Amino acid sequence: MSNSNSTYAQAGVDIEAGNKLVEAIKPLAKATMRAGADTNLGGFGGLFDLKAAGFTDPVLVAANDGVGTKLKIAIEANIHDTVGIDLVAMCVNDLIVQGAEPLFFLDYFACGKLDAEIATSVIAGISEGCKRANCALIGGETAEMPGMYATNDYDLAGFSVGAAERGQLLPTPDLADGDVILGISSSGLHSNGFSLVRHLIEKAGLEFSDFAPFDPSKTLGSALLEPTRIYVKPVMEALKQGCKIKTIAHITGGGLIENIPRVLPQSLIANIDLASFTAPPVFKWLAQAGNIEEREMLRTFNCGIGMIVCCAPEEVTGIIDVFSNHNENIQLIGTLNRFYEVEAGAQVRFSGGLNY
Repeated sequence: MSNSNSTYAQAGVDIEAGNKLVEAIKPLAKATMRAGADTNLGGFGGLFDLKAAGFTDPVLVAANDGVGTKLKIAIEANIHDTVGIDLVAMCVNDLIVQGAEPLFFLDYFACGKLDAEIATSVIAGISEGCKRANCALIGGETAEMPGMYATNDYDLAGFSVGAAERGQLLPTPDLADGDVILGISSSGLHSNGFSLVRHLIEKAGLEFSDFAPFDPSKTLGSALLEPTRIYVKPVMEALKQGCKIKTIAHITGGGLIENIPRVLPQSLIANIDLASFTAPPVFKWLAQAGNIEEREMLRTFNCGIGMIVCCAPEEVTGIIDVFSNHNENIQLIGTLNRFYEVEAGAQVRFSGGLNY
């Protein structure tokens, strides 16, 4: 039996590396400072002052999410500076669906072996996402867990809290027959469906260093890692300007088919004209590479629509103006209509076909 002294480092956990990482990311957190936030890292909890942020009678809204197997592509392609944006986007886009302004964000970074350069790159992406969302990065956790994760693997989780004044939460109770559906373009796959994407890439014998078959100007890895769009600023501006948005849906896993019914009453059905918008080239390539049926595409991917907004017809021009001023592509893609009998899973109906 050995009499040598055992250490945490011998077990694979480097406390000093973790401490150095905290110091390295403090400027990244400070860059996300906003009214109400104290972004000094290192305490046991992050603080946020709702009164300093301008709220009088707020209701808090919380969301958490991850990035899924998109992380495997980031790891294998050795591109780590965008998945942090995805992490923020998947949380804050869920908050604004309920009319809540994202206020602060916390992250959880777990790995097999802490690589400070990779971790800093990931957290730099989180900081960038927070800046795009006007959301303060007030804390987080780094966990080095040898044996739980492979040496080069890491995982991410994000947690965000937002607020809305009481009585201003979405959806509103006045959704009605004849209201319209506006679709806001996605930047591509966002952060859903990547298990199928990776399966098709393996089946096609492609490497992430190869040029993307749907975008020869980029490598496959960089094209697939295009980060999720963050829609916070145009949505918040539209609401503050008095645009009467009735409901919003974030189009994530489950696509248009499963996400739109989450924000509709049982009395309304969404009729979507698929020919009214163009899906980015990555979706055409996936559909062809996997011989994927249209309904499977619509249930797995966003197919070019990252978020939908519903409103009365007279509100369309004002809402489109706000989103266009933020360089968002937004267009009329459908209507809400009353129905009395509908089979399960058919609260969203489609006309036309996906426009590739």
